[in-house]
Amino acid sequence: MAGRSDSQVEFVQLDGLVVLKMIKHCQEEGAGGMDLVQGVLLGLVENNRLEVTNCFPFPRRTEDDDFDEVTYQMEMMRNLRHVNVDHLHVGWYQSTYYGSFINKNFLDSQFNYQSSIEESIVLIYDPLRTAKGHLTLRALRLTPAIMNLYKEGDFSPESMKKSGVSFEKLFDEVPVVIKNSHLVNATLCELDDVAPNQNKYNYLDLATASVLEKNLQMMIDSIDCLNQDANKFFNYQRQFAKQQQAKQQHILKRQQENAARAARSEPPLPEEDINKLFKPLQAPPRLDPLLWAGQVDSYAAQINSFSTQSFGKLFMAESLHKEPGK
Repeated sequence: MAGRSDSQVEFVQLDGLVVLKMIKHCQEEGAGGMDLVQGVLLGLVENNRLEVTNCFPFPRRTEDDDFDEVTYQMEMMRNLRHVNVDHLHVGWYQSTYYGSFINKNFLDSQFNYQSSIEESIVLIYDPLRTAKGHLTLRALRLTPAIMNLYKEGDFSPESMKKSGVSFEKLFDEVPVVIKNSHLVNATLCELDDVAPNQNKYNYLDLATASVLEKNLQMMIDSIDCLNQDANKFFNYQRQFAKQQQAKQQHILKRQQENAARAARSEPPLPEEDINKLFKPLQAPPRLDPLLWAGQVDSYAAQINSFSTQSFGKLFMAESLHKEPGK
């Protein structure tokens, strides 16, 4: 799903405080990665980089809560401006459950952000994969092709073919760089000397079967949805072909009848609206299968990446357990 956009932003620079706030938000309200959490990113655009210097979370909403998201964001940014903190809106962040974030609500939200603020991004944080020793942060933007398609709002097969949009051209992925001040780096070095980590080798955990099994299960579910939609589209194509054949036969029959009437010096049959006799079939929209295909591609990339790391750990463990001389 990588590509290039027309935006001047070439990479995203995150403050360490922003990353810690997102992780804290997921731990406190995300139920260990089971529930999705969202928040707002604040910062500024400097030359070719987007600097994210602050963020704040959306509070958890209930069914009885009359929470107004826009009012809450404006009030938070107004308060941050009063205390001289960066308050410019540059995007939003969202956690993900095993990488399952590609859906219509996600695209709608990013489209609204990107339409209002051209440089805005969405940060995807995976707490479950991070818990296995690999900090997972991805900065994504919608490609110009999908932005134009969303503006038109036409997701028919003809429009999708004309736009050239595919599941590989949904997002542009922007490189992410995490940066701290020199004072913070010096403090972290001192803390590491004073209180060394007792479990510094936990990232060598070899128990990865549960993660791979869950990714495979979710990929199979997405493939099933994709297959069901494909069957619906094939049924539509068969019905469309039958209707076109019946329409041609009807037109040919009228032409023959008019020729016979002309030979008898009779007036031709009155004109008729062919669309009233054969109502055009509505083609199923192609946005959902496009998203499912993109999600399957995302799962496949995650499985490939995670398997590569797992095999590396297994080979390392095998080397460590070998007896000398063998």
